Amino acid sequence: MLHIRVPATSANLGPGFDCLGIALNVYLEVTTTPSEQDHFLYSGEGHIPDTPDNLMHEGFRAAYSRCKQSAPPVTFDVTNPIALARGLGSSSAALVAGIALADSMMHGQLGRDGVFQLAAEMEGHPDNVAPAIYGGFTASVKRGDGSYLCERLELPAWTFLFGVPSFEVLTSEARSALPDTYSRADVIFNSSRTALWPVAVALNQPELLRVASQDAIHEPYREKLVPGLAETRQKVLEAGAYAAFLSGAGPTVGVICSGDVKETCQSILQTFVKDGKVLELQASEGYRIVVPN
Repeated sequence: MLHIRVPATSANLGPGFDCLGIALNVYLEVTTTPSEQDHFLYSGEGHIPDTPDNLMHEGFRAAYSRCKQSAPPVTFDVTNPIALARGLGSSSAALVAGIALADSMMHGQLGRDGVFQLAAEMEGHPDNVAPAIYGGFTASVKRGDGSYLCERLELPAWTFLFGVPSFEVLTSEARSALPDTYSRADVIFNSSRTALWPVAVALNQPELLRVASQDAIHEPYREKLVPGLAETRQKVLEAGAYAAFLSGAGPTVGVICSGDVKETCQSILQTFVKDGKVLELQASEGYRIVVPN
């Protein structure tokens, strides 16, 4: 029997499309036990049927295949408080859980970097899986040979607020809203702001985020999928927040602010989410596996 805890994540952070992410202290919890056939016992946000056709089992089997072994049947007993299809990394957490549990059962043949390589390959982009694996703030890139590189920084003790609407936005739908090409001006706009993000983190200067969190290549095109996004962003920034951004593909909106304006920002986010919820979260470490006594 093994138990894993995988953090929720927020990716992009404004301009860092498919490369920047942070780990957050809301956790997917999974206990795995050997069984005669695969089972998926799920509780928490949304509903996922008990079939072997889920991301966790797919990751589990892929890890064994990467090590040229056959995956044994297992039962995953899952508790998931991470909202599905809201931009908080629920699918990445499930994929990482399956791969990491398989790696642990194979006595670490992949290692944490191997878990990252496989998860990023399967996900198609590393921005959510990287912080779920390494924790903190991560910047990831795909190398020319197809492998992935990730570096992390410890996140300062900033105040993170997330307005989570009750409606979903599928990543596939959010990606289809994007154009095929961008102007040189938009590329420069985003690359310069993406470069500023790790500087703000490393120097603990959240005031830099007001510029560093600006985006020109995905949020403007996704506003039609997230009613109230532009207005909410403007209001929290006018209230004094350091940053406001679409979390992942949305529809969740992330805000970084000081304690002085936290209540005002929470109120603005609550108006945005209507019957959804507003979370105050902290930075987290990457996944952790526990072997019960």
